[in-house]
Amino acid sequence: MTRLEERSITASEEAQNKAVASVQVAGSELPQLVGSRDCNLRSIEDRFGVRLAPTDGAVLVYGEKAQADQAAEALDGVLHLIRAERDVTGRDVALVLDAVSNGSSQQLKEALNNTIAITHRNKPLRPKTVGQARYIQTIVENDLILCIGPAGTGKTFLAMAMAVAALRSGQVSRIVLTRPIVEAGEQLGFLPGDMLEKVQPYLRPLHDALTDIIGFQRLEKLLARGVIEVMPLAYMRGRTINDAIMVLDEGQNTTPGQIKMFLTRMGFGSKMIVTGDITQTDLPHGLQCGLMHAISVLTNIKGVGISKLDRNDIVRHPLVQRIVDAYEMTEDNEAASGGEQPESSENTRSDTETDSP
Repeated sequence: MTRLEERSITASEEAQNKAVASVQVAGSELPQLVGSRDCNLRSIEDRFGVRLAPTDGAVLVYGEKAQADQAAEALDGVLHLIRAERDVTGRDVALVLDAVSNGSSQQLKEALNNTIAITHRNKPLRPKTVGQARYIQTIVENDLILCIGPAGTGKTFLAMAMAVAALRSGQVSRIVLTRPIVEAGEQLGFLPGDMLEKVQPYLRPLHDALTDIIGFQRLEKLLARGVIEVMPLAYMRGRTINDAIMVLDEGQNTTPGQIKMFLTRMGFGSKMIVTGDITQTDLPHGLQCGLMHAISVLTNIKGVGISKLDRNDIVRHPLVQRIVDAYEMTEDNEAASGGEQPESSENTRSDTETDSP
């Protein structure tokens, strides 16, 4: 006897007890809604303290009224993903539960319906959290976007997906991607090759992300034609770039002078996106973070959008979210006790957000 059959039998036995809420479910949707070994139902039960019992054509909800209503809303959210023909994962269920708890389930549904671009494998790219959806909207509404957030929130990947979408639709004629060349607390010494070959390892994450979106062969063609440029930040000086989307990754590793230089490269018909994780900077001790300086200077300037992603927007392995929480808690405790910030927070290099949203 399967777990689903056991739950159904239990539901029939409890039929004399009136369910507080119920959610209509088609028979073909029920196995995916329940999940392997009832994992999805158990996640909802544990979060809201209710009892869920699947029956023919519905899932009954037993518990206190307020919690039962939230559980029903969560079931509806998971069903929304299933009906959108998405393979529902445990991470998707967790995002739905967080959205219900935060009162943003409707915004999450709208976010999940927004397709940014289609990959070379015919896979739709969509924001996965409410924060990511707001970030996308900020990009649409502004010409300069400054985005900060911890590793795994998709800030760079989403920026490049938006750039590819703009290129395909003819809104811009090229894409320019750049990063500051800063070593992550290591002295790599002499690197062989010419200048471009020496900086290639630093720019490789951007190549990898673009490959995920448009494919290797298409990327090579666009690079060869100059439609997509990937270059070190230092190479931007003296240029004015028109009709392009420019993405500056690892903005937390720029100085105020460097980021000012980049921002003043904007030409007519161009849009700029600057991303960074301000908790992971590789700048020498004592140098001010250019990204934070730019946010303080440009806040409330018309045409400038500020987007802040947080731990709730992390879409990598669940352990990444717990790692971020642990470091934040440790740093807060040390700051409260008057101790110095741990060396790792300054010397750990932020990896590019290449996780597909």
